[in-house]
Amino acid sequence: MLSWRIIVEPENVHIATWVGLNELCQPRWNAADMKSFVELTEQEILALAIANEEEDSRIYRGFAEGLRENYAASAKVFDQMADEETRHRGMLFDLHRSKFGEYLPLVRRQDVKGFIHHKPLWLVRPLGLDQVRKVAETMEVETARFYRRAADAARDVSIRELLDQLAEAEDEHETLAHKLGQTILTDDARAKEDETARRLFVLQYVQPGLAGLMDGSVSTLAPLFAAAFATHNTWATFLVGIAASVGAGISMGFAEALSDDGTLTGRGAPLLRGVVCGTMTAIGGLGHTLPYLIPDFWIATVIAVIVVGAELAVISYVRFRFMDTPFLSAAFQIMVGGALVFFAGILIGNS
Repeated sequence: MLSWRIIVEPENVHIATWVGLNELCQPRWNAADMKSFVELTEQEILALAIANEEEDSRIYRGFAEGLRENYAASAKVFDQMADEETRHRGMLFDLHRSKFGEYLPLVRRQDVKGFIHHKPLWLVRPLGLDQVRKVAETMEVETARFYRRAADAARDVSIRELLDQLAEAEDEHETLAHKLGQTILTDDARAKEDETARRLFVLQYVQPGLAGLMDGSVSTLAPLFAAAFATHNTWATFLVGIAASVGAGISMGFAEALSDDGTLTGRGAPLLRGVVCGTMTAIGGLGHTLPYLIPDFWIATVIAVIVVGAELAVISYVRFRFMDTPFLSAAFQIMVGGALVFFAGILIGNS
């Protein structure tokens, strides 16, 4: 959608050319509109510290809410860290009130050049436990480092002292996070959460990926080898294999994405599952299709058969590793199924 933009400036008004609606919605500031850290007054620095503490508290609260269903112990850690950030904000605000009164200037991270900006990981669902832990561990370290660098660049003694105090406070936050983790995340609690993480990984990635790999590796055998033995033409066989692999990938991707929305089963976002399943399906078919780029028919066929055996072995191992299926049992089941489809394709191609 397009629209006219009217730009109001101190001395004149002019109308620009047609622009996109998305561009109209974007904030129109640049680095020239922002202050550097050393340009801030002592009151603005204190206001920025208060805003940072409030934002960090809300980030930790968001982490807690995102982790609470599957990782209760870690959620409790982030709840307590959020409470501690709120307490620090209250202390800073009391100091601001005593020095500057009730008015608190609006100074945020995005208003200051070079300040730290965190990706909105707290909005992602489901949250990855390891990723959240790493982000939380680095948040306080990054902020403390920024305060110290800003203190080195500041000329005003009072500003430098305040920045050093803020850096020390951030170091204390990091120590608190470590102590809370040791107190609440006991070995048993961490082991339970690691097992939950493994279960979710299997549900959201391994199962759809395995289903796709099995379908792509097995279901494309019949059309590929039927075309191969019917035509003895490697290029024609390659085209049939490509068509079968891509078609199966699209079909399986849609089937997996539409099977359920993941709210009751905990299997994650339908789009993600569909992409994983569809991609692995296509890869499973392409593996034994690519050898038919070799002009010699029998060399291409021998290599394709070897690739099929490798694919079936990988499937057997994945079932053994993640699905708790005995390896010999998994290998027997998948080999029998693959062999039946393989010989069916050869018989059809030679008929």
